[in-house]
Amino acid sequence: MDKFFDLLFNFHDYLFPLVQSAGAWSYLVFFALIFTETGLIIFPYLPGGSLIFFASSIAAVNGQVLNIYALLASFFISAYLGDSLNYFFGTKLEQLSFFKKHIPEAKLLTARRFFKRHGGKTIIWGRYLPLIRNFIPLIAGSIGFNFKNFALYNLLAVSLWVFGTGLCGYFFGRIPLVQEHFATIFLLIACLALIPTVFTALLHLYKQRKAFKRS
Repeated sequence: MDKFFDLLFNFHDYLFPLVQSAGAWSYLVFFALIFTETGLIIFPYLPGGSLIFFASSIAAVNGQVLNIYALLASFFISAYLGDSLNYFFGTKLEQLSFFKKHIPEAKLLTARRFFKRHGGKTIIWGRYLPLIRNFIPLIAGSIGFNFKNFALYNLLAVSLWVFGTGLCGYFFGRIPLVQEHFATIFLLIACLALIPTVFTALLHLYKQRKAFKRS
């Protein structure tokens, strides 16, 4: 039990050497996670903004572990390519029964209404709406939104999201208090970040049980 609490509250002592030893593979893992979260719509619960913020903070605390420039470049390319793939899936949505089967209809309808109301700006503002942003490129493709316009809006959206979130995480990690209590502060942030996901999962479970009782 003592080892567990030592790992929990001093995880940076274990994390930093692990990431440093992984070298370039660390960037590949981050690339894969963001690409999957943005490109494959059946994984909307994977970390997105929180991962960018956390990894950028690690780069601020220890620049020898992660290079902030390489990190942000990796996040930017993966998010842009992921959204472009998501758009492509949208253009083929009617033919992709597997994806349609695993996409929550309510989320799809919410994203579609949001897109019709705000047009291309949805691609920018929607990126800051968890569990909805994943469906916006899909909706853009499914309704025939011009790809050149999508690419331009997406370029701006991804730039603001990645560099804005990444720089916030980096400067947060530069604060002396954060560097002194890195593990404790990020453990607290991680718990807070999980609240919306847990709440959404419980709400979905409640609706399923309610529908089952009715049937």
